[in-house]
Amino acid sequence: MKKVILDAVDVRILSAVQQHGQISKSRLSELVSLSPTPCWMRLDKLKKAGLIKGYRADIAIDKILDLTKVFVTISLKAHNRSNFERFEKHIQNVDEIVECSATGGGSDYVMKVITNSLQDFQNLIEQLLDEEIGIDRYYIYVVTRDVKSTSISLSKLLDNKRAADD
Repeated sequence: MKKVILDAVDVRILSAVQQHGQISKSRLSELVSLSPTPCWMRLDKLKKAGLIKGYRADIAIDKILDLTKVFVTISLKAHNRSNFERFEKHIQNVDEIVECSATGGGSDYVMKVITNSLQDFQNLIEQLLDEEIGIDRYYIYVVTRDVKSTSISLSKLLDNKRAADD
C-alpha cells in the first residue's frame, strides 16, 4: 500500500479532526493556523486520499445502559484462507462484535463484544459455535472496568518516526 506523504499542516488538520470531529471551517482554520479556504482545500484533499474514514461521536453508553463488555480470543480449527474468509465474513454481520483483529501467536483473532448481559454474551457464543464458522476454541475476558480508551496521537507517532529515521 502506497503511503501518503504529509506535511506539518496536513498533520495538524488530521489531528484537529481526530480530536474534534466535524468542526466548522473557521474553527478548523483557527486550530491549524491556516486561512479557511486553503485549510478546507487541504481537508478535502485528505478526505479524497482516504485518510479520513469517517466521523463518529464517542457516546458514553454506560450512562444510558448497563452493558457487558467481553474480550474474546478465538482460534480456528483449520488455518487456510477459506476458513479465515468464512469466519471474517460471518462476523461482519454480528452487531455485538464491535472490534475484531486478526492476530499472530496463540490465537487467530481478538474480538471486543458488547452485549446487554453475560447471558446474552453466552447465547451469542453458542450461536457462533452452531454456525459452523470454524471456531476451535475461545477464551473470554470479562471487562470489569474501563481504565483507558483513547485515539492514538498522529502527531506524536509521526514525530517518533522522524526521530527514529534520523
